[in-house]
Amino acid sequence: MEQPTAYAYLLRCADGTLYAGWTFDPAGRLAAHNAGRGAKYTRARLPVRLAYLEGCGGKRAAMRREAALKKLSRAEKLALCAAWESDRQPRPEPSDGSDA
Repeated sequence: MEQPTAYAYLLRCADGTLYAGWTFDPAGRLAAHNAGRGAKYTRARLPVRLAYLEGCGGKRAAMRREAALKKLSRAEKLALCAAWESDRQPRPEPSDGSDA
């Protein structure tokens, strides 16, 4: 039986802080955090939004990546979030120069 993909993530809290975690269900986990059923840390800092998401394969890999994310400096976490956000933005179609 194949194990579902696990994910490591960073949340941006309402007070601007970042929270690292892991899950098998990113959308469900985000909803749980925003409903106050996530981590104690995020309950007092609602609402939260997804700032970074990384597929890690299995549970152990996601847990290791979460630990690595927690060890990053704030600047490194913010750079990771910014790169992830820019990768998610739609790219404009290249213009062929005509106004048709």
